Amino acid sequence: MPSETPQRIEPALLDTISGDIADLIAEISAASARLGQALHPSTAANLADLVRLTNTFYSNLIEGHNTRPRDIEAALEGHLSADRERRNLQREAAAHVRVQRQIDMQAAADELPEPASIDFLKWLHREFYHGAPPEMLRIEGAGRNFQMRPGAWRSRDEHDVTVGRHQPPASNRVTDFMEYFARRYRFTGIGASARILVIPAAHHRFNYIHPFPDGNGRVSRLMSHAMAHKAGIAANGLWSISRGLARGLESRGDYKRMMDHADTPRQGDRDGRGNLSERALHDFVVWFLKVCLDQIRFMSGLFELDMLAKRLRKYVDDKSDLKPETTRLLEEALIRGQFERGEVERIAGLPERTARRVLTQALEAGLLASETPKGPVSLRFPADTLDTLFPRLFPEI
Repeated sequence: MPSETPQRIEPALLDTISGDIADLIAEISAASARLGQALHPSTAANLADLVRLTNTFYSNLIEGHNTRPRDIEAALEGHLSADRERRNLQREAAAHVRVQRQIDMQAAADELPEPASIDFLKWLHREFYHGAPPEMLRIEGAGRNFQMRPGAWRSRDEHDVTVGRHQPPASNRVTDFMEYFARRYRFTGIGASARILVIPAAHHRFNYIHPFPDGNGRVSRLMSHAMAHKAGIAANGLWSISRGLARGLESRGDYKRMMDHADTPRQGDRDGRGNLSERALHDFVVWFLKVCLDQIRFMSGLFELDMLAKRLRKYVDDKSDLKPETTRLLEEALIRGQFERGEVERIAGLPERTARRVLTQALEAGLLASETPKGPVSLRFPADTLDTLFPRLFPEI
């Protein structure tokens, strides 16, 4: 039986930072800053909606569920499948987008709490399952049959579980483990580089404890997203950790393999002083940070202004129901963030009636939108544009 003291998760952090980790932290900081400043804030905010869709798609994929972007978008609009299983997957996806949007809004308002705090982690779980039907909260199989309560730790013997070859702490010890977790991964009082270093370690150790009966993977990825904001590397929500974890660096099996590797017990006197292997934690931290950097660079390439403008032109050229002048409106919104409806004649270079017809077509296609019926319009990115505007963002499905 593994030790049931909270120190079982030690080393919770690396005692020393190797040169490769220091270099990765510096590169992540610089690359995320460039990404965050590359676009007009209004355009970036609307692209963050797309990244939330990306994060949700890949988070579902990690759980073994292939929920298409169009299905997620439909769920967000309240259009659910008649098939119960597909409907529940849509609900999970919509919940992930909703919770991540709340995290992004809290970060933008500088109101994001401690990401590793007990209150925040329970809030993530509770919000994710808010409004879920009873069948989504029913835990069955492996000798278990009970109704999960959103936002509540494992606390009874029937909540105990084995994950692969790993046996998490007993349910009646979870509270103590999570109080220790919150102390070890607290951001208050540490600098930006140290916060970046916390993210991968906390991500693994949270899943190692497995505090909730279900939904731990999703909560850990949302926690990591919140930590990226607090560490100053989220680039206004313009990159997706879930995409990187799902795809890996070498293969799609990387995430599972590296999480399992980080479970490794200490291997002798030269492998740290904790219960778990310090060398394995180092390997996981390096891998995780490389995944982050890879995703930041990938999204930077997708969102590069000139290339995005070129792909907008191609999308309009390929759509027979859009006039070529539509491109001028889209490029104006891309560069300026938004423009007033009264400017459409000048921007499109067309007579007023024709220009307004072009604007109406762009609005109906979902490429432009506004917060009010007569307000300024800004660029949007509906699901049917993704293959052209953001190639390789999603796998071919």
